[in-house]
Amino acid sequence: VVAGRADPTAIDFRMHVVANALLPFQAEEGHVGNRGTVENGLTTVEAELGDITEKALAVGQIEPRERFQVKSKISGIVARCFVEVGDVVRAGDPLFEIAPDPTPQELLNVDHRVRSAEASFGKARADYERGMELHRDGLLSKGDLDALKESFELAQVSVEQARDNRELTRQGIVSGGVTEVERIIRSTASGTVLSRAVDVGDPVVPLTSYQPGTELASIADMSDLIFQGTVDEIDVGKIAAGLSCRIKVGALPDEIVTGRLARIAPQAQRSEGATLFDVEIELDPDQEVTLRAGYSANADVVIREKTEIVLIPERLVLFSDDGSETFVEIPGLGPEAEPEKVAVELGLSDGLNVEVIEGLSVGDQVVQRPPKEIS
Repeated sequence: VVAGRADPTAIDFRMHVVANALLPFQAEEGHVGNRGTVENGLTTVEAELGDITEKALAVGQIEPRERFQVKSKISGIVARCFVEVGDVVRAGDPLFEIAPDPTPQELLNVDHRVRSAEASFGKARADYERGMELHRDGLLSKGDLDALKESFELAQVSVEQARDNRELTRQGIVSGGVTEVERIIRSTASGTVLSRAVDVGDPVVPLTSYQPGTELASIADMSDLIFQGTVDEIDVGKIAAGLSCRIKVGALPDEIVTGRLARIAPQAQRSEGATLFDVEIELDPDQEVTLRAGYSANADVVIREKTEIVLIPERLVLFSDDGSETFVEIPGLGPEAEPEKVAVELGLSDGLNVEVIEGLSVGDQVVQRPPKEIS
């Protein structure tokens, strides 16, 4: 019912039907109200002290708050892997070594560019040297000499660029010049390696402005986890940021993780015919529970909670014709007397039990009639 997000009206109806059908079992298992028997064959339930919580259900999973992907800016193949899944790394630690894997055409192109740049540089240098001689003889203006000098310096830069490009293509590293480029991929932040998507020998596509590139690994800070999930539109109007939450992790059935509701999405999403809102719950620090990314979990967002109050099963409540008044039945004075109706004021409900603010005290007996048979 939770996963499919069925109609809440239908859910309430089925809950009441099931509650009535399981009445004998509930009494045996210690649910609110101990059963007794009156003389006319009807059973009674005792009003008891207890706690009650009104809550909204969020379905989701445990995730790290910050997660980043590691990608390469150079192409090639994976030569070495320095980390395994689960390793803790710090910013700057080596993760992968990428070896260049140029095609024959790329090798020819970089060699040709170097030779072309060197030829242009030789001509520019000769022109500049002749220009200096003509300028000393007064046959060339200072402006023309400056233009020849500029062409000479640009040609020199082109040669350096062509040589660096050839070294990068062949070796995957540039050792000279101002900028140093290496083929070792390093971590940009501290965290735990959640996944490694490549092995030695796998090809790598670089990250550029027009392609996403190959994901090498995923790293996250596992010391800062949150709950990410969804709440049905029926409950989202009752909750607000700051409410306390109790999270039940499927893999840890005996542990309760606490937190506070931090964010509610302003816009809904549609999923399998249901309207849901994304929520985010920040976990309380210093909890002695070992959590892992991706754990499935359900979170109870506590809307209201009361302790040490008078409770009766909600199925025992009767309503007036217009629904404005609520009653319960108590045993009559005589052995054969019919049960008497007593007006009660109700408070908080969790769908199974309801708070009685006025009209009953602890220990009072409430008549429970047998469920009606549906023909």
